[in-house]
Amino acid sequence: MAASINKSLTASLQEQLDRITQNTRALVQPERLEFSERTIAALFATGIEDRILKTGDEAPSFSLQDARTGKAVNSADLLALGPLVVNFFRGRWCPYCVTELETWRDLHTEVRSRGALFVAISPQNPRQNAFTIEQHGLPFPLLADPGCEVAAKFGLTYSVTPEQRRYFQSILVNIPYNNAGLNYQTATEASWRLPLAGVFVINRDNTIIFSEAHADFRVRPEPAGVLAAL
Repeated sequence: MAASINKSLTASLQEQLDRITQNTRALVQPERLEFSERTIAALFATGIEDRILKTGDEAPSFSLQDARTGKAVNSADLLALGPLVVNFFRGRWCPYCVTELETWRDLHTEVRSRGALFVAISPQNPRQNAFTIEQHGLPFPLLADPGCEVAAKFGLTYSVTPEQRRYFQSILVNIPYNNAGLNYQTATEASWRLPLAGVFVINRDNTIIFSEAHADFRVRPEPAGVLAAL
């Protein structure tokens, strides 16, 4: 039976994210808010949530560069040590992602007490991942997934549309630079790929025992539910 969950450590992540949304609505122009709502609805309409790997599916194996050590981290090696919690996030430019990472930072001891390991994966390059670790004091590995190739195996990857690209440029979020060190003129299609933010728990037999991701980047899996799966 899983250990009891420390309620003080699992105060609702969604409440924190909802406060970001409320502050954004108070500060951002209505036309920008309307654009964001439209793009979320359009992404949901693609059916991407239906393609996400489900509980009971076999997890894809992966080997990705760790920003802290510069070395490859293999999922098989991690699973040999215990269950694995895998968090996919968009990038350090996303306040929702940063809030989620900081929540898991504060829960890292809880994860380890259950014999599990935690890794976070993003398309941003190792240098950006290293900045993220330093700025937010993250104790777990941040792994670089160029072009969201591993995220695609989990059913999470999508490409930023041309309209969204112009929008990101207008708010000074340079996704190609963050992901691949490229400017807008030299950006490749792969550098415009992002994952849905999501969390998977993988058992030592490589079976997914928890799976949750959303087309709406403002919604994230609650840590209490993730921990309960361990």
